[in-house]
Amino acid sequence: MPKVNLTPLKSVSRMLLTVPLKPLQGDRFQPTGFPSLGAATYQTKDGPKLLVESTQSMANRLEATCWDTAKNEPVDTLKGISHVTVTRQEKFLTDSMLEAHRLNSPYLLEGKDKTFFNEIKRELGGLAEGPIDRKKLAEVLLKYDVGSLIHGVFLAKKDLAGGRLRVARALSAFIEASGVAVAASGGVKNDPVNPSGDTKSGFGNVPFARDEYVAERMDCHFNLDLAQIRGYGLGEDVEKLLILLALYKIRKLLDGDLRLRTACDLEPVAPDHLVATRPEGFQLPPLADLESEVKTAIEKCKNLMKTTIVSFEDEIKKDKDKKQDQEADDSGDDEASEGANDE
Repeated sequence: MPKVNLTPLKSVSRMLLTVPLKPLQGDRFQPTGFPSLGAATYQTKDGPKLLVESTQSMANRLEATCWDTAKNEPVDTLKGISHVTVTRQEKFLTDSMLEAHRLNSPYLLEGKDKTFFNEIKRELGGLAEGPIDRKKLAEVLLKYDVGSLIHGVFLAKKDLAGGRLRVARALSAFIEASGVAVAASGGVKNDPVNPSGDTKSGFGNVPFARDEYVAERMDCHFNLDLAQIRGYGLGEDVEKLLILLALYKIRKLLDGDLRLRTACDLEPVAPDHLVATRPEGFQLPPLADLESEVKTAIEKCKNLMKTTIVSFEDEIKKDKDKKQDQEADDSGDDEASEGANDE
């Protein structure tokens, strides 16, 4: 008998889960920051709110739960899922599970070696004209990178069906704080050798201001689009695999390390009581049960997925404008970019 009962999810188009969070210690926390904006604060009918972690960042954190950084491969529980590994000089370089645009990574599609590009173009043959065959696209994504069916992908290449191949996120998440207020503080970078030294060159004492936040409430919101997963038309076994994978990512993230930044270390308020608002009463299964069921689901779908290895031997060049900006930063003539606090 299955350890995870997915029957309640069959009657709804979305699974919505809200998990109250709190700082691991104290009350202050450091939100994500954005270039030229800083922290994302906004007013609602319920008062001031703050975006603690964006949808894009949460997608990266959810996928990171599946990756073994020591071995540079998926975690043991997920052995057999489809993904594309990129090597350079026969050493690991990156992987579709780590790339911001997944299969649309330049390390996969822009290299001089067109073997993989031609392979996936051949697989997607017939989609260049007319309406997109969503099932065929989903089959190809399942074969090469199953995570694309959960986290979305946009194959923005003219030679791949005119750049029209796009899949939205089936699983999205963000962290939002309510009733927020700034907790202003500061400090100083001390130079005991030469306190009045040239600060542009890194010497001297440098005082700085620091804004953290406190909140009356902080929530992590998860939205799993079950209708989209069913709409792929890939059959019951694949549908079950995708749902279990999504639930596994959520549970592992919440059970694991929610240290988003140096000064943003969070944990669920009630880790043993994670209940969805839709369908009402659906409880997120324990990690051990999800691990067992995911392994079984992968085994059932293993013939539909593959691990691909691609070589990228092109010269890795710096963008000329970025290089000039970096030189300016190094010389101290420009300030460092704002919001660069996602460590």
